[in-house]
Amino acid sequence: MADSDFYQTLGVARDASEDDIKKAYRALARKHHPDLNPENKKAAEAKFKEIQEAYDTLGEPEKRVQYDRFGKAAGQAGFNPGAGGGAQGSWTSQHPGGTTVHFDFNDLFNNAHAGQQHAQPGAGASFGPDQGGGIFDEILSKVRGGRPKKKSRPVDGPAAEPFHAKINVPFMTAIKGGETAIDITFDATDTETLSLKVPPGTTSGQKLRLRGKGAMSGRGERGDLIVEVIVDAHPFFKIDGRNLSIEVPVTVDESLLGVKLEVPTLDGFKTVPIPAGTSSGGRLRLKGQGIPARGEQPVGDLYVVTKIVVPKALDEATKLKLEELKAILDTKPREGLWK
Repeated sequence: MADSDFYQTLGVARDASEDDIKKAYRALARKHHPDLNPENKKAAEAKFKEIQEAYDTLGEPEKRVQYDRFGKAAGQAGFNPGAGGGAQGSWTSQHPGGTTVHFDFNDLFNNAHAGQQHAQPGAGASFGPDQGGGIFDEILSKVRGGRPKKKSRPVDGPAAEPFHAKINVPFMTAIKGGETAIDITFDATDTETLSLKVPPGTTSGQKLRLRGKGAMSGRGERGDLIVEVIVDAHPFFKIDGRNLSIEVPVTVDESLLGVKLEVPTLDGFKTVPIPAGTSSGGRLRLKGQGIPARGEQPVGDLYVVTKIVVPKALDEATKLKLEELKAILDTKPREGLWK
């Protein structure tokens, strides 16, 4: 990954637009997300990190310009674009404790406004009312062993409000916990792929907060993202509050005589005894096999619901035997029911 080209990683040309880069990143992030590649999760994690690193650079215009000029060295600590490149002036100072401060004055003068008077980094330096200390304060602060002044944030515009979204989450990810990739659309042109951590025992309607992942405000800061979870349906597990249920087909003879069946649970198959005389719709409880506990919400149960399945066609010999059985059993299930 260290020697890879970020443009090649995202599969885009070097003159690709910001929109093309964003589209390529979203497609690759979904394709290589570890949750979507459980059979080769380690390789997927490595590829996902490589894609993320490439987008973190090419998705930011300023970082992209530096990358196009200097490659990956631009993102490394201590990077000095003037070193070995014909810098016209630089300044290095060694201080007690081994701290070295290096500054290339080319960066300073190249970024200065036209006509602005350049003050020297020393005693008596003065600045106009619109200039502030700027980068000179940062240099002098480093020389004196202090910390640079914090840059003030823009205060125009309203504060960031939480951004709300509804997201479908796979059944097993919600019930057992895990991560899933989600696409959040902030407006018609701004869609972002994020990784959502889902706690075990999450059910539909519950809300998860991602701090600093919401929409941008007028102050230049991002608000929180509040995601309302919608749990996808499962092929055979049904959710009922904190409980789960599963319908199990049984034959007529199994319901009459009783049987032991292998039924699926969240932790694999378990043997469940179906008592003799169980009717269709009978419910057998497996305690603690439902939705896992979350916070003050207790663990649920799993209910096995029987469904008697009868043959659609019978030959004459079988019909005669059933008539004999009917006479022997002499059951009257509806007697007195409607009184």
